[in-house]
Amino acid sequence: MLDSAPNSQTAGPIARIDKLRVEFQTKDGPVVGVEDVSFDIGPGETVCVVGESGSGKSVSSLSLMRLVEYGGGDIAGGRLLFDRKDGGEVDLRTLDQKHMRDIRGNEIGMIFQEPMTALNPVFTVKKQLTEGLRVHRGMSAKQAEERAVELLREVRIPEPERRLNQYPHELSGGMRQRVVIAMAMACKPRLLIADEPTTALDVTIQAEILALMDRLKRETGTAVMFITHDMAVVAQMADKVVVMFRGNKVEEGTVEEIFENPKHPYTRALLAAVPKLGEMTGKDLPEPMKLVGRTDQDLKPIPGTNEPLLTVEGLTTRFAVKGGFFRRTVANVHAVEDLSFTLNKGQTLSLVGESGCGKSTAGRSILRLVEPLAGKVDLDGTDVMALGTSGLREARRDMQMIFQDPFASLNPQLQLADQVAEPIHNYGIETGSAVSDHVAQLFDRVELPRSFMRRYPHELSGGQRQRIAIARALALRPRLIVADEAVSALDVSVQAQVINLMMELQADLGLGYLFISHDMAVVERVSHYVGVMYLGRIVELGPRRAVFEDPRHPYTQALMKAVPIADPRRRKTEKDLNFKPIPSPIHPVDYEPAPSEYEEVSPGHKVLITDSGY
Repeated sequence: MLDSAPNSQTAGPIARIDKLRVEFQTKDGPVVGVEDVSFDIGPGETVCVVGESGSGKSVSSLSLMRLVEYGGGDIAGGRLLFDRKDGGEVDLRTLDQKHMRDIRGNEIGMIFQEPMTALNPVFTVKKQLTEGLRVHRGMSAKQAEERAVELLREVRIPEPERRLNQYPHELSGGMRQRVVIAMAMACKPRLLIADEPTTALDVTIQAEILALMDRLKRETGTAVMFITHDMAVVAQMADKVVVMFRGNKVEEGTVEEIFENPKHPYTRALLAAVPKLGEMTGKDLPEPMKLVGRTDQDLKPIPGTNEPLLTVEGLTTRFAVKGGFFRRTVANVHAVEDLSFTLNKGQTLSLVGESGCGKSTAGRSILRLVEPLAGKVDLDGTDVMALGTSGLREARRDMQMIFQDPFASLNPQLQLADQVAEPIHNYGIETGSAVSDHVAQLFDRVELPRSFMRRYPHELSGGQRQRIAIARALALRPRLIVADEAVSALDVSVQAQVINLMMELQADLGLGYLFISHDMAVVERVSHYVGVMYLGRIVELGPRRAVFEDPRHPYTQALMKAVPIADPRRRKTEKDLNFKPIPSPIHPVDYEPAPSEYEEVSPGHKVLITDSGY
């Protein structure tokens, strides 16, 4: 299989997984995570491992790092051969943890799927970025800091010197993921394992990170094992593709073979489930569609209503930057600036934009999980901003949130049934056996087996954990759901099911969704209205068709251009990506920005005419 890999004629593979078997002990007996998997990765080659959530993709990578034992797994069979820089080939399965510590981070770098759990919350970015450089490369503190700034600049983090002294919780999800990528690349490893590395990233940053990883691979001969559920990313990155299903490899081939001539029915189903940007263009589809079957005839429109559910006017949220001996406010981060929109009952309004543009802060501000500085939020006649503590608690029954990082939003010590039941108990909406019946129905709704009710979060894959988060958000039967990257952690087949599920719930219950996402193809599929955000402001807002088929703001146009295409023959190069550096959202205390002014270019389609900095 390695004939098509770069340099494969002159060098053997850097990593070889041979007949790997991994088992996990659970209350219900042993569960096989990976049954019998073999493949190899050559120098300068990217092998993409794709498959559904729970198929064993991440388990294979954690086995190579020998981290699977820490998650309760046992490597029950097979060999994990790795060609060291100067030590020849070793079987990682037989190495003790002391030798593995020398290899981890130095010769094998890993980018984890959930950045908040991959970073230590009590250490600054500088401490975490420089640690590997000092331990493995023997750099002085000053050298390591200089290299850290360089790495942050490479992954396009604005103001890298300032970011070094911040803690992970002070960064947005996308920025945290870029820090994790910088850490993995710091020591220029021989093998880079990337487990869903662009899940938390918006399209512009994703496009640049993929180009960056591709350049690193070409310049250093690094082998890349790339685990993803995004088939467009596979088309962009892969030399070779390994398709996994229920712990087994079902197909392997070059990227062209897999996309153009898939042999296994599962591979074909996986490719059919991929949402493609532009697939709704040209068809007279004004509303989002629930895809009931596989053809256009099976599309079921969700018109929603013209009755407002949520009205936001002039929403502004700023965070104080403290400094000096007395920790006075010396500047403000303008996270959300003069945001206004209306979301109708039974409809979806999507907010899209780059990491750090303020879309998640906007969602949290509307629910008052973050206190806004100014603005009006009206939820079906209730002035959310005027509510006291008890009134706000009552209003939260009607507005729930699905968070971006499912592992961080679940309690690791509670069984899943208890976590879904928690809001029901908190609000006393049901008692006794009615609670467990309601919870069981919610598990059915999000298509998880009822046997999972006794499990804990660490026993689930990332995609399954996100479905628990969705079930919990539905428990109180809310009218508004703020979905913050709710499907970004899901592989395409599950993503398609969950999107269909969310749309079905919307049609049945008349739910309004504020859908925060960076996946433009998903946004096109689910949205009635789309708002494009840049540096805290909406720069373009309008019906989905108008924004996607006639983007007017230069930033919206750049965003559309960055979307990867699920076709290996139409790869984007670094030349295609000419994004401007993001200006700083930090301004002096006395700075007063101009109000947002819009030009209506067609009915309901508005474009910002105030200078947005782009």
